[in-house]
Amino acid sequence: MRIRTPRLLAFLVACAMMLFTAACGAGDPNKGSGGSGGDQLRIGVSVYDMSSFITAGKAGIESYAKANDIDILWNSANLDVSTQADQVDQFINAGVDAIIVVPVQADSLGPQVAQAKAKKIPFLAVNAALNSNDLAGTVLPDDVKAGEQEMQMMADKLGGKGNIVVLQGPLGQSGELDRTKGIQNVLAKHPGMKILAKDTANWKRDEAVNKMKNWISSFGDKIDGVVAENDDMGLGALQATRESGKTLPIVGVDGIEDGLKAVENGDFIGTNLQDGTVELAAGVAVAAKIARGDTVDKHPVYLMPEVNKGNVDQFMKHVVTDRDAFVKQLPTLIDKNLKTGDIANEKS
Repeated sequence: MRIRTPRLLAFLVACAMMLFTAACGAGDPNKGSGGSGGDQLRIGVSVYDMSSFITAGKAGIESYAKANDIDILWNSANLDVSTQADQVDQFINAGVDAIIVVPVQADSLGPQVAQAKAKKIPFLAVNAALNSNDLAGTVLPDDVKAGEQEMQMMADKLGGKGNIVVLQGPLGQSGELDRTKGIQNVLAKHPGMKILAKDTANWKRDEAVNKMKNWISSFGDKIDGVVAENDDMGLGALQATRESGKTLPIVGVDGIEDGLKAVENGDFIGTNLQDGTVELAAGVAVAAKIARGDTVDKHPVYLMPEVNKGNVDQFMKHVVTDRDAFVKQLPTLIDKNLKTGDIANEKS
């Protein structure tokens, strides 16, 4: 069968146009502006451990990712620096579009940060700092201020006099370093207060139970209060004091569900709200916008509000009672907060 020349020419032109279009559509995985209008991003996330705070943050990350066409590759390092380094190496080798790390230690991952930069993969530290000048961005809390706020609550409770014990986060992590610094800043103004003992319980409730029991055995009635650098450790201290038949004022940081309930029922004198759902979602949002070339503040700071018996009800709503509805509308809130600069805001 003979094909006429005009038809053959039209057929060849059409094929050429199809090939050209396909070639133009391939290539840069980072192009697009997000949501339904942009290409999907892959973001690798490595966290120090699956604490209550991180578990809440994972829900926020997933909510924002689903609404903005982001595929999350999730890993927990189980408080091991080498494990976290291996996880980040895997992200780099996989060619992800961005990397987020909640680091085990501030002085770690230097080779990984440098390698990611060389491959033009944005690398961000979220929630805890990394000592590096090569990060593409950070989303961090003001942990010094949080330490100052919790210590001031304890100083007010004890009238500026008394002996305290301090439960620290993983030694060398920025949250531990900065909250301890904040605690010391306030103690310097209250010479009538003294730290009987301080040690890490690695953000963990069960470790804090054992640590607190040892301190009660060693110091007994000399302990006047417990300053815990996160709520989980404060809750562990609460369990230990109850089992020992004691009642002590306890203060924490993070405002996790059980921590807020402890403030509500009087077991804690207070805490500081660091809503992991909001903070970690903001981290993914900043990473995604950097990867997509959007304009964004690359170093926003999360300022924790104080939580006490008088205002705890307003914070319970988003963390506990109406949490599902809050998480559902979170993506819109996060983008709004990045524009205003108040990334801790929870009012839609």
